[in-house]
Amino acid sequence: MKEVAISAEHLNKVYKLYERPSDRLKEVLGAHVGAKENYALKDVNFKIHKGETVGIIGTNGSGKSTVLKIITGVVSPSSGQIHVDGRISALLELGAGFNMEYSGIENVYLNGTMIGFTKEEIDARLDDILKFADIGDYVNQPVKTYSSGMFVRLAFAVAINIEPEILIVDEALSVGDVFFQAKCYRKFEEFKKQGKTIVFVSHDLGSVSRYCDRVILLNKGVVRAEGSPKEMVDLYKQILVHQEQERPEGTTQAMRKRGGYERPFVQNPDALEYGNKEAEIIDFTMEDAGGVPTNTIEKMTDFVIRMKVRFHEAVEDPIYAFTIKDMRGTEITGTNTMYEKVVVGPKKPGDMQEITFRQRMNLQGGEYLLSLGCTGYADGEFKAYHRLYDVCSIMVVSPKDTVGFYDMDSKITVQNEREEKV
Repeated sequence: MKEVAISAEHLNKVYKLYERPSDRLKEVLGAHVGAKENYALKDVNFKIHKGETVGIIGTNGSGKSTVLKIITGVVSPSSGQIHVDGRISALLELGAGFNMEYSGIENVYLNGTMIGFTKEEIDARLDDILKFADIGDYVNQPVKTYSSGMFVRLAFAVAINIEPEILIVDEALSVGDVFFQAKCYRKFEEFKKQGKTIVFVSHDLGSVSRYCDRVILLNKGVVRAEGSPKEMVDLYKQILVHQEQERPEGTTQAMRKRGGYERPFVQNPDALEYGNKEAEIIDFTMEDAGGVPTNTIEKMTDFVIRMKVRFHEAVEDPIYAFTIKDMRGTEITGTNTMYEKVVVGPKKPGDMQEITFRQRMNLQGGEYLLSLGCTGYADGEFKAYHRLYDVCSIMVVSPKDTVGFYDMDSKITVQNEREEKV
């Protein structure tokens, strides 16, 4: 059995909420002010073994950062025990402890000293830190002049080049570009081979899915479940749906009520909707290769997009479409019935139609946005009957990385050849 690096036993963290600031002082002086207790963590139990990369996910306010602060000793639990076996390097907040007026080099020494290293020990690691950060001559400039990308590169380089046994990372990788993330991932793999432990917290579910061996899901201060990245991401999406359903009803919520598809994932309440509504998209869903409704799709597997359309007016030959965009709004791929040469035919008022798009997921792991449309031509003029832009996200879970958006699914062979001596 693997040795345990971090264990939490019946961990509780309670914060008191006061109606007035003066009530805190009154309580210190012995008065009863009736402060309310808010549990940031409630009876939290888990074990993280040495050599594991474990993700912690959950909605805002679920207790993720509180757990990390207790692990690193920044805050103390109200009750329960936390046991840590190994030297920790923590990146809880980007550049925490950096002096904005100091240069990058000066901040390297400042942070190293705070962690407990001597100047000589930092000197020995300086070249590795600067090489990993790769920000050039900016290391001699005040960090207040840095972009967010340069800031995280330097902060991360300091954290991972001091040879920790346990690395704690909170939201750091979401800032770096794809190449920096790849470099961090290689470092993670190097750490794992050395038997080191990584605890990774992020809202970037794509990174969690790629980097983590196991995921712990927190919800409202309680450990909801733990398991494989895909299982926990699916469960996390269901929790988000529950929160979504508690919001005031809008267009997308009303659409959910009219349709009959199972959709255990969050629908964008602010999806852009337009069209003359002669035809209307009344429902949609996605399914994985096993036919399970989900918007979490494993790369290199088949998946389905379905939508239902109701016709309020006669439409000569509708065109059904979907588009997938990245989080910046760049259209990456998509298709429609016209491109695929599918003949739909004329529709009468009251008609309904279900459209199913089947395809293989070849996109790089990460989060994307889905848009749906029903358009067509009438008397040679283009008509937009109903379009839903960014109606929901698609989370692609990937066991491997490639460059860019698309995986070419390359098959590589390497053959050894020996040069003949003359």
